[in-house]
Amino acid sequence: MRRYVVAMTVLLSFAVRSAWGVIQYTVTDLGSLSGYTSSRATGINADGQVVGYSWSNLAGSRAFRYSSGSMQNLGTFGTTKSYATGINNSGQVVGYTWGPSHPYQAFLYSGNGPMQKLGTLGGLQSYATGINNDGQIVGWSSTSDSYHAFLCNGTGSLKDLGTLGGSGSVAYGINNSGQVVGEADTASASYSTHAFLYSGSGLMQDLGTLGGAFSGATGINDSGQVVGWSDTSSGDRQAFLYNGSGAMQSIGAFGGRSSWAAGINGSGQVVGWSAVGYDYYGDPINHAFIFCNGMMTDLNALIPSGWTLYGANAINDSGQIVGIGANSSGQHAVLLTPMPEPSTIVLVGIAAASLFAYAWRRRQVA
Repeated sequence: MRRYVVAMTVLLSFAVRSAWGVIQYTVTDLGSLSGYTSSRATGINADGQVVGYSWSNLAGSRAFRYSSGSMQNLGTFGTTKSYATGINNSGQVVGYTWGPSHPYQAFLYSGNGPMQKLGTLGGLQSYATGINNDGQIVGWSSTSDSYHAFLCNGTGSLKDLGTLGGSGSVAYGINNSGQVVGEADTASASYSTHAFLYSGSGLMQDLGTLGGAFSGATGINDSGQVVGWSDTSSGDRQAFLYNGSGAMQSIGAFGGRSSWAAGINGSGQVVGWSAVGYDYYGDPINHAFIFCNGMMTDLNALIPSGWTLYGANAINDSGQIVGIGANSSGQHAVLLTPMPEPSTIVLVGIAAASLFAYAWRRRQVA
């Protein structure tokens, strides 16, 4: 009988641990802003607040922040288009606006007033792409003669992060330690851009490529793991993971060809998209993926039917994923939330019930 108790205890422990694995997801359709037909989600924070933009052919586009079941229109600077690209745990949102006769302008929205312009590095245009929990913002701006990645503390001037020896650079992501990633032109005689990591030393670290001439880093977690895309020696473009030392590693692709990593969380789970085929014109048909435990999985295999997920743009530490998907009502921003596998829940129940029954019988005998 003691062996029975041990066996049931082990079974229950295994079942409980398995229940928390990322196996299946629920899908929440975030809808669109009033007056707009479609939407895309670009970022998510620890509380499940989501940012992105809604658009339609006639109305242009508007940045949104989604929280507690409601989508908020963040407005513009009097232009026709705005895009939200990142959000931190305080609910601060960054992005950019533009329109006819209006240059691109980076913005910060703090939730207690209108958007705040972040300025430029001397040129006319700027774009904000990421923000950390300390309110540090990254993006890129035109200069007097080029465009450079910047770092900004929200209220101060933009800091020029330089390049890898070439003329231009852009920043896409920042972690809570202030490490910045993006892509920058190199000093190579044959034009090339490489993924970079900037850690506050005043110098960019060239992360190299997967064999081709071009690469870019799109996200970084608090452990310093970096994700992005790179051209390969065969001419394909594939998602990569860089673990802080050594060379970047390809994380593969569906069918072995093109993929793109867009975000990474604290557990090292990576999301993005990969081609599952090509249309009549040779353009890729993409599906969203999650990469964890050394394996890339099509997220469409992990959700209820009725949806097609084209891309995943960000993932938080709870495993919630945001991106874009399509169903019978059109293309919408989606929020994926991991849930225990039903069979695992049943297993937990059986094991727990068995242990309870055994304990009850022992009490009756006593």
